[in-house]
Amino acid sequence: MGGWVNPSSNMNIKLKMVIMKKLLILIGILFLFSISQLFAQNKSDSIEIKKGFGTAFRQQGKNLKPRQLLDITRVNTEAYKEMKIAKKKFDIGYVLEFVGGFCVGYGVAPFGGKANPTLAVAGLGLVFAAIPFHIAFVKHAKKGVRIYNSWIKTNRKE
Repeated sequence: MGGWVNPSSNMNIKLKMVIMKKLLILIGILFLFSISQLFAQNKSDSIEIKKGFGTAFRQQGKNLKPRQLLDITRVNTEAYKEMKIAKKKFDIGYVLEFVGGFCVGYGVAPFGGKANPTLAVAGLGLVFAAIPFHIAFVKHAKKGVRIYNSWIKTNRKE
């Protein structure tokens, strides 16, 4: 026959296992809570510049449109001045791209009519003419964001 096992020691082992599991769960919850607090404290009003397929401006994980950049930087005169220039360049480039894209599309595949290669080439020219405006927008927007971010760092209330 097998050896004699004290039933109370078997209960102690089960009790210890349950306590250890609860303690491990509690430590895990505390760890997750502390991590979430750590990231919550890092959220700031600064704007980050993300490069990828183009340049994106983000604040607190959300992409910003040129109009939003203009509104956000309004609190700093120098950054706002740069962002106004950037917004103007963006608007001009957007109009050129839109009209040029329409001309290309309509010149290649008109609504029930004959293709017009001259209109398509003119539209392509407008699209290419928008490129310097886009480059100028990014340049001025980056400068405005850098000014704004440095202003935020020096004026942040800790």
